[in-house]
Amino acid sequence: MYEMILNLDGEKKNLYEQIYEYIREEIRKGRIRCGERLPSTRILAGQLDVSRSTAQLAYEQLLSEGYIEAVPCKGYFVCEMDGLYHLEQETAVSEENETTETRKYLYDFTPNGIDLEHFPYAVWRKLSREVLQDDQKELFHLGDPKGEYALRKAISSYLHQARGVNAQPSQIVIGAGNDYLQMLLSRMLGTKRRIAMESPGYRHAYDIFQRLGYDCCTVSMDRYGMDVRELQKSGADMAYVMPSHQYPMGIVMPVRRRQELLQWAVMKEERYIIEDDYDSEFRYIGKPIPSLQGSDTCQKVIYIGTFSKSIMPSLRISYLVLPMRLLERYEQVGRSFSCTVSRTDQKMLQLFMERGYFERHLNKMRALYRSKHDILLGELRRMKGIKRIFGERSGVHLLVQMEDKRTEQELTDCAGQAGIRVYPLSEYCLDDRTCETMMLLGYATMKEEEIRTAAGLLERSWERGKR
Repeated sequence: MYEMILNLDGEKKNLYEQIYEYIREEIRKGRIRCGERLPSTRILAGQLDVSRSTAQLAYEQLLSEGYIEAVPCKGYFVCEMDGLYHLEQETAVSEENETTETRKYLYDFTPNGIDLEHFPYAVWRKLSREVLQDDQKELFHLGDPKGEYALRKAISSYLHQARGVNAQPSQIVIGAGNDYLQMLLSRMLGTKRRIAMESPGYRHAYDIFQRLGYDCCTVSMDRYGMDVRELQKSGADMAYVMPSHQYPMGIVMPVRRRQELLQWAVMKEERYIIEDDYDSEFRYIGKPIPSLQGSDTCQKVIYIGTFSKSIMPSLRISYLVLPMRLLERYEQVGRSFSCTVSRTDQKMLQLFMERGYFERHLNKMRALYRSKHDILLGELRRMKGIKRIFGERSGVHLLVQMEDKRTEQELTDCAGQAGIRVYPLSEYCLDDRTCETMMLLGYATMKEEEIRTAAGLLERSWERGKR
């Protein structure tokens, strides 16, 4: 049996994608031979220290692309490749034009990731020592499937104060990332549903829902967010939205549109709204936008939150806030799944929140990101050729639209030749509708001086590349 040796990096991309790509390349290069048996999902998860659902998603992608096959009662085995990919790889190496994956960049305007230089490492180490030094034998048992009560209580208090979310600790379920929580919802609600998502939108969530077996459809947006009239015609009974800061467009859904969305959900018994509140902490002008869940009087909103943006992606702690009406279903189905987050990590996060470190960290990061936001915004506003800037005031990225008619590929290539990586909006379009030509520019991972330098290089590259 093949033993997996792989260093995963939670900051670059999703863990299951890294596992999938690694195994795919090992098969292509012949390091894993035809007919060789792969580890079970349980063993793979143990080898790589990931959740079993993450390992399962990686295998499902390999299965769907024909790299491996599942033999009942025996396991997963590598399919015959006939040397095809060896030829493709040699051809690719000889190409003169560099691909996005192989090109080396001086500066990367990634909309993902966070600033890691200003994390309170000393505090985290202190809490780690405190939790591990205390003789708390109970931390070595599985614990509550929903997660530690004390942490759920701390999250409940924080959500009520900061986001206007109405939630008792009993309504909160903790899991290792949104992928797991989506899987948990699919077990609770069933997959014989049609789920509507905004386009452009969060592609990873869309892909996960599809792989879980949902019938996914897309609904276009206007300047207020998801078009409810189009949603009504779609036949969907679930809607996935980001009303406080839509990704990637940065739209804040106004009160009237929120009420229309809630009214849509109330019209049928089994309709639900999934509210993804992924980065609501980072708003730079005015007060934070209240959650949609806080306005829900009919128990129709399922709220998803995460600490990936506010603390660190590798912490892998996300949470669901279930409507009261779904708690009985959770008791019937969800409790069969153990909590996928270490009790030690849960305890550390609980203390981090209870002792005020989380609030202080958020205030610090909010000020830091606002400074970076203002620097990039200022550089973009003085650039020639930019028609419009979107997504101001919150989040950790901006969108720019050019005055000329160059394609996204032309703009991306011009930037790449100068050593700058930018991200076209079309990567986030979930259907075949034509997206406007825009570029995403993230700034969280860059230093302030790097933002200025990269923006200058970007401006010159786009000026040189004009027709």
